[in-house]
Amino acid sequence: MSTLSNTSPSTAGAAAPPLTALAEAGERYLEHIGRVDEFAAIDLVLGLLEEGVNAERLLLELIAPAQRRVGELWAANEWSIAREHGATAVSERAVAAIAARVRPRPTRGRLTVACTDGEYHALPTRLLAEVLRLRGWRVDFLGANVPGPHLITHLHQTGPDAVALGCALATRLPRAHATLTACQAVGVPVMAGGAAFGADGRYARLLGADAWAPTADAAADRLERGDLPGPPSPAGTPAHLGDEEYTHLTRQRAEPLTRAMETLARSYPPMAAYDSHQLDATAADLGHLLDFLAAALYVDDAPVFTGFIGWTGAVLAARAVPAEALRVGLRVFHDELRDFPRARHMLVQGIEAAPVPGADQET
Repeated sequence: MSTLSNTSPSTAGAAAPPLTALAEAGERYLEHIGRVDEFAAIDLVLGLLEEGVNAERLLLELIAPAQRRVGELWAANEWSIAREHGATAVSERAVAAIAARVRPRPTRGRLTVACTDGEYHALPTRLLAEVLRLRGWRVDFLGANVPGPHLITHLHQTGPDAVALGCALATRLPRAHATLTACQAVGVPVMAGGAAFGADGRYARLLGADAWAPTADAAADRLERGDLPGPPSPAGTPAHLGDEEYTHLTRQRAEPLTRAMETLARSYPPMAAYDSHQLDATAADLGHLLDFLAAALYVDDAPVFTGFIGWTGAVLAARAVPAEALRVGLRVFHDELRDFPRARHMLVQGIEAAPVPGADQET
């Protein structure tokens, strides 16, 4: 990984601890944020800075892995949503503490860094912004859920060299597409990043991003090389959207969702005992299925949907929800969406990807 020496005199010339020492520090850091102990977490990272650990390493090799672990612990039902949110809030404060302590003078151009409209997972994009600052860029970090028109206004007001657009959830890809197209239309190239664009950046390329990077340091390296094309040409509409399945599904979302809840109540007997909270959670889960199905239709790639089905199955299993509940929901949507051939084909693949009830599970 590319690193950058801190400008703080307190770290100049100090030998950086080995990776094993940083890994051990990462375990302590996870303990601190898990207790929502902001002061202990910040003391740890600032102490490591004083010992000579590079600020970029702290961001990408300490805080980022800890946050991935936070997500895993929530998915495994070992941490509550409240604990996960608290840990993330502490990490945001730790990032801010590093940024306040290490403030290199800008020596490069200006960049705008933002999460796409509807994307609230801001920390990965914030880490990118701080890495770019450490590399000498002047960075405008706009945070989570930035509406496209407001982003364009900012571009007109500030004239950045490029936009770095973050997107974590595939359900936000249509909005990301609209945003990057609007940026390109005013002459600003867009580098895309985040899990939503695919592990290999395939959806960034499909939607016409000028560049893609898998990690914050890779994005910084590419921007340093200056190999973004320009001026950009706005991306066109993918040909497969001509069948309008995506458009009709998103516009009519409430109708199949309502019918699915009614059908599920008849075909899945355990729902008869659900309380209002469980019914609301079931409706939300079905809504997520439709949203990821719509995202898969938008990029015409079933793995967007089947990958979510596999992840959802694991999350539900950790919460003792029978596997059959997910499969029944998928079958209900398959029967409801009679006029959506691409969606029905993806639903068949989703049923195949869903966990099969085990012998010890009640169905």
